[in-house]
Amino acid sequence: MKNVKISPWRIVSTAVYAAPNEGKIYGTLDLDVTDAVASIHEEREKGSRVTITHLFTSILGRALYFDVPEVNAYLKRGKLVFRENIDVTVAVNMGNGQEMSSIKIGNAHIKTVAEIGEEVRTKAARHRQGDEDGTSNSKFLLVKIPWPFRRPAFLLIKFLNDNLGISMPSLGLSNSPFGSILLTNIGSHGLSTGHAALFPGSKLPAVIVMGGVEERPVVRNGEVVIRKMITLSGTFDHRIMDGFHGGKLAAAVRRYVDQPKQLFEKPNL
Repeated sequence: MKNVKISPWRIVSTAVYAAPNEGKIYGTLDLDVTDAVASIHEEREKGSRVTITHLFTSILGRALYFDVPEVNAYLKRGKLVFRENIDVTVAVNMGNGQEMSSIKIGNAHIKTVAEIGEEVRTKAARHRQGDEDGTSNSKFLLVKIPWPFRRPAFLLIKFLNDNLGISMPSLGLSNSPFGSILLTNIGSHGLSTGHAALFPGSKLPAVIVMGGVEERPVVRNGEVVIRKMITLSGTFDHRIMDGFHGGKLAAAVRRYVDQPKQLFEKPNL
């Protein structure tokens, strides 16, 4: 058999994931992003290096602040604790896509798409140079632990941080290690749709997955037309969110997608 290089994450996953028996709910949303893509192209012509990922980072930040603030929370010692900030974490490819890292955009709801794009590029460059923040430290610590002790070590860290609320800054473990919500773009891998796992210990209410932008036939005003479409998929922590919250989030996302130009301007708080 050909030698296959196993990434650090593949090793860590054997410790952090057990059988999928915890409460999760899923949902998908098809969106017409024709106008949003046009707005992105307009901004690029002005010299702004923005992408559809940056746009949806802005959308999620504003949706959490203006529309569904009640899901910007995590569980601590059995109680729901609401976050003060709106931080959207974006998963980014490292090492030719064979390894992933994450970039937290603080207070994403007050930033324009262009500001988010610049912040993502700056932080991604630092990550690729090895100047990573603490969120990766716990991953590489687990890599070094022998397999029989890897999962017990993770469960101990998770219990101290997640259940008891003990912060471990040196390991990148705080009350919001991955922010308020996580966004990942699998369209960059050629995939149209998919559902992500809820990382144990991440304290995330939801992970949103973006598929690729595709031209599809849709019905508009009784006629079949070709539009640029994208599918969003969500995995939600049922302890924090249910179908009602998912529906509110979906409605807000659709509204922002239909009015993309406002995302390139500062919001009125």
